[in-house]
Amino acid sequence: MVREFKYRGYTLQQLQSLSLENFLALLPSRQRRSLNRSISNEKRKLLEDIRTAKESSAAKPIKTHARDMVILPYMVGVSVQIHNGKDFIALEIKPEMIGHYLGEYVSTIKKVTHGTPGIGASRSSLYVPLK
Repeated sequence: MVREFKYRGYTLQQLQSLSLENFLALLPSRQRRSLNRSISNEKRKLLEDIRTAKESSAAKPIKTHARDMVILPYMVGVSVQIHNGKDFIALEIKPEMIGHYLGEYVSTIKKVTHGTPGIGASRSSLYVPLK
């Protein structure tokens, strides 16, 4: 049986029909404070790009550096490319992501893999067989 998505007792359709002020009342205090204080130009541009992408079916990717943007209900279903400090990582926004930050889903660090020591790297590398 498929489980229906609900955020604080509201379905996705109900959340999308709520006004921004009513939706903010459902968010945790940190996210609510972030959106209440002001929306920067970068976040405003992201919201406009998402709005135009949903209205038109253009395949132009939406790229952003706004990792601190809270995911809103009308952003669901949009693919966004988020900067991780080096590259843009594609992210499909799902209903379960509502209320979280974009940056939570794109890691800025990767696992370090060390290679074998080269010749002259240390005294012990003198005894590493070359073949």
